[in-house]
Amino acid sequence: MRSGELQNLHTAYYMDFLMITLTENAAKKILSLIKDDASTRPLMFRVLVSGGGCSGFQYNFSLEDTRHQDDQVFTEHGVEVVIDEASAALLEGSHIEYVEELIGASFQIKNPNASSSCGCGNSFSI
Repeated sequence: MRSGELQNLHTAYYMDFLMITLTENAAKKILSLIKDDASTRPLMFRVLVSGGGCSGFQYNFSLEDTRHQDDQVFTEHGVEVVIDEASAALLEGSHIEYVEELIGASFQIKNPNASSSCGCGNSFSI
């Protein structure tokens, strides 16, 4: 087996066992946001990890109608979730929640890979 074939096999194996979950409450909020959006195209919920924030990495959420070649896609509670391959590696085993508190409401990620996170919960370190 050539190196490229081995990499493709590893990627396929990894994608099959990627475990990220979306709570029902988060799905309801996302579906509500999609319904309120004026877009005529089907929208997906993108989760992205980028450099920055108080702790080194930060979570970003958006509604998008475009998939990229390295995206991993799963559907849970009627929501299509899109995560790029690099972010997926940092999010494996995570739970995406939508939390409403007196100080506000937000999507939050419970990430078992994070060794620490900032007080607001939007950034983390590994």
